[in-house]
Amino acid sequence: MPRTTFPRDRFDELPDTDRVGAHRAENPRMRGWVVLLWAALATIVLIAVGIFGTLLAAGRIDLFPEPTPTVEPIPEVTPVVDTTFDVLILNATPEQGLATQMKDVVVGAGWLADDVQAGEAGSQDFAETTVFYVNAEDEAAAAGLAQVIGGAATEQSDAYPSADPESSQLTVVIGLDRTAAGQTPAPTP
Repeated sequence: MPRTTFPRDRFDELPDTDRVGAHRAENPRMRGWVVLLWAALATIVLIAVGIFGTLLAAGRIDLFPEPTPTVEPIPEVTPVVDTTFDVLILNATPEQGLATQMKDVVVGAGWLADDVQAGEAGSQDFAETTVFYVNAEDEAAAAGLAQVIGGAATEQSDAYPSADPESSQLTVVIGLDRTAAGQTPAPTP
């Protein structure tokens, strides 16, 4: 190639320096430990987000739990032995004579013998001895009778209404728990 010479211009008259080419600021070098620190931090954050997301998707974490309803305490009934109630005692077991024995216990606690009736129930497989009452205001008297007969469950039910609408009645249904094979013997007078 032929050698060409260019005409001289004002850039040919620059002072003699050691500069060559364009000058830019140096790129700052990142230190290796800073890069490692950022990588470790990013790894920890990603693992935590992954665990949280997995638990959330599986339903183990509930971000918006429903409030737990508060349960109102059931008022305790103070047992009252009220001998003004008529008492019907029904034996709902295959063992004979339990109703008569229970009648003796109730009469011994203060009820008049004419106000206490004993008989057999229509079934013989009633599980737990229970005192039934019709009206809610009779619950204390039912609890008192349950204590008199040596402990029994109490339950409000319309299954055993009083034969006389003028008087209130409590009904004791003797269950298998009072038989010789059961756990609790009937109390003696």
